[in-house]
Amino acid sequence: MYEISREETKDWWEVEALYDLCFAPGRTALSSYRLRDGVAPVGALCLVARDPDGILAGAIRYWPVRIGRSEALLLGPVAVHPTRQGEGLAARLIRESLEKAWELRWPRVLLVGDAPYYGRFGFARLEGVEMPPPTNPDRVLGVGKWEGVTGRVMPWHGR
Repeated sequence: MYEISREETKDWWEVEALYDLCFAPGRTALSSYRLRDGVAPVGALCLVARDPDGILAGAIRYWPVRIGRSEALLLGPVAVHPTRQGEGLAARLIRESLEKAWELRWPRVLLVGDAPYYGRFGFARLEGVEMPPPTNPDRVLGVGKWEGVTGRVMPWHGR
């Protein structure tokens, strides 16, 4: 029912409008956005979902970050248009993008979110990984290879 494809440059503003619709005003003031400032998203993992009429129904983006000398992906935002929520589209975007992340050999993914929701994708609370304040540490979740990875999450400065 939905076609999932890589987000293209021409999709940027439409995706931004979807994020504005789905998230509170001032979303870009969140601490996680400071990790994205001046850093390009990982294009191969940024996906859009369109219905048969080509109307944007959902989107997901990923950003590279560092924790000490370790590299990771920051998942988010992921959003589904309010009229399309409850159809499993966010889950499909998360699953497909995580599969691509593993194929591209990214070792780990983190996000700030609700453990009960993201737990079904393998995400669990990360001990010792600190997002910039004022992030609630109970909402810092990760999936992948996190053994021995601790410290503050920092902006990406190249692979």
